[in-house]
Amino acid sequence: MLKSVIAKREVTLHILKTFGIHTAKKLGQNFLIDESVVQRIVEAAEITASDTVLEVGPGIGTLTQGLAETQAEVVAVELDQKLISVLAKTLEGYENVRVVHNDILKLDIVAEIPGKTFKVVANLPYYITTPIIMNLLEHKLPIELLVTMVQKEVAERMVAAPGGKDYGALSVAVQYYTLPEIMFLVPPRSFIPSPAVESAVIRCRVRKEPPVKVQSEKTFFRVVRASFAQRRKTLSNSLKAAGIGGEVCQSILTEAGIDGMRRGETLSLEEFAAVANAWDIYQ
Repeated sequence: MLKSVIAKREVTLHILKTFGIHTAKKLGQNFLIDESVVQRIVEAAEITASDTVLEVGPGIGTLTQGLAETQAEVVAVELDQKLISVLAKTLEGYENVRVVHNDILKLDIVAEIPGKTFKVVANLPYYITTPIIMNLLEHKLPIELLVTMVQKEVAERMVAAPGGKDYGALSVAVQYYTLPEIMFLVPPRSFIPSPAVESAVIRCRVRKEPPVKVQSEKTFFRVVRASFAQRRKTLSNSLKAAGIGGEVCQSILTEAGIDGMRRGETLSLEEFAAVANAWDIYQ
């Protein structure tokens, strides 16, 4: 039941004026005004009418409308109280959309979407992109895939390979849980107000099993965090800084078959797993 397309400059400006909305910089609000971008995001998420979709931060309903047109069940979680009444109007008539006023970082998602797998689609506020993505992944929810709009540099970090400047703890974590790929770039002119950075849409297919076997995920991520805490440090010094004694540190690295003079950004997921599993032997 396609109504006026929200993802157009004149429609978005009309909505903002009608409801007296002023973009909140602290909430990272930039409103998408490019209909083709909305359609490409929906296509990237491979949504069918039988899907359930969790949208984070629907705003005035721009992307929500595109999701609703697929006939999928859409659960849109919005933090900003002022936008709840706006969404009630802009999404009027879409019976397959349910708006939830809550903080996605505090919401009991399983209670909202009980007993089924779902897809996550979102134009994420840039200031809180990483916490939201990691919160969704770490809770091991029944998510099939995530399709999110993020800053281009964040997307590049998520897909980065070992050895490059973009490779870091975020790269390892996202690749441990998912298979990420950058789908397309989105220029600043696609939003009002225009952000100062280029954006990217990234699709992360959630893995059924991690690509490496670890004895303890807690130890694995502790190793990862320690290895990137100070990028100029050698792996040996990074582990010592994390509280491992010198002799034990050397034993761990020997057991893992890793040269302690290497830096954390050169290690693959398999090598991080080897260090973590060796550490567990000595704990």
